[in-house]
Amino acid sequence: MKSSTGKYYQALDHIRAVAVFVVFVWHFNHFDNGQFANPLVFPLSLFTEGHTGVAIFMVLSGYLFAKLLGSNKIKYSIFLYNRCLRLLPLLVCVLLIIAAQAHVDDKLNTAFFVHLLKGFLLPTLPNGGWSITVEFHFYIILPVLLITAIKFPNLLMLSLIMFIGARVGFYALVGEVQSVSYWTIIGRIDQFLLGIIAFKLKDHIAGKKYLALPIAFFFLVFWFYFDTLGGFYNPEANATNKTLWIIIPTIEGVSYAFLITWYDNCFRPSNGLISRFLALVGNYSYSIYLLHFFFVFEISEFINTKIIALSNPYVTLMAAIPSFLVILPISFLSFKLIEAPFLRFRKDYLR
Repeated sequence: MKSSTGKYYQALDHIRAVAVFVVFVWHFNHFDNGQFANPLVFPLSLFTEGHTGVAIFMVLSGYLFAKLLGSNKIKYSIFLYNRCLRLLPLLVCVLLIIAAQAHVDDKLNTAFFVHLLKGFLLPTLPNGGWSITVEFHFYIILPVLLITAIKFPNLLMLSLIMFIGARVGFYALVGEVQSVSYWTIIGRIDQFLLGIIAFKLKDHIAGKKYLALPIAFFFLVFWFYFDTLGGFYNPEANATNKTLWIIIPTIEGVSYAFLITWYDNCFRPSNGLISRFLALVGNYSYSIYLLHFFFVFEISEFINTKIIALSNPYVTLMAAIPSFLVILPISFLSFKLIEAPFLRFRKDYLR
């Protein structure tokens, strides 16, 4: 998708496509909130731990805004206005649908609306909306981060260390840290920061493309290891699982920051079928991300009970692929009818 500055990066749409597919398969895998045994083929752990797709979006945000804004001064109020035009129309529509469902279920009460309103400040919104709240927390501090990246780049690394320390302190006080590492800016800030840092180091990273495969390999091995410890849904299964959440945002951030920077700087725009398809999915990724919650669990439950038992990650992944394709037309309509009309009102925020 073109930004409000008029620039378009096909490679980054490819990355969005991968991210939203990983998230979709994650929810398709866990329609019953269970955890499969870790797959025998270690790369598949990326899907059994597909919550990591959210981290791709977070790192990409930091990287993209560093790329778009660079050392330019911005009109901050216009920047926020544009982000609201980009994110709020579909989010509000999704919340209205959820409110309608609550009305049908006779659950539309004061507590429901208080919970929704709280979600615009705290990461509690349903259907993945919580991550949009975290994104806005990032937007609030983005100008400070970009100025710091230009004038005091070492402070970004210091900030990274400070937030890791904050999670260590939280774990020492509470006995768990997954809740803040996964759901809040306290964990996600690593990924935004590392996206910014990676863009600043893009020339160095692009020159070390031979590291892309080893980094991807060890990252997938890490998720395989994490699976053996109980994974996302079983943090109490192993003490190491609980403590790993102190650094999981950082591990995701470092890995994705390198791989995104490498791909963006080594990829050449292509009109090939696969490239155009991935770009299309990436263009509709926001609609896919917010809307798939209305369908994914019902689709996987139907397949599980009526067609074939989704009893292991291999069968589930194969079933998830056509299911993902089914929701693309819905996402296309959502983009054209809900997202795109508001994008016409964006303004230039660069000074």
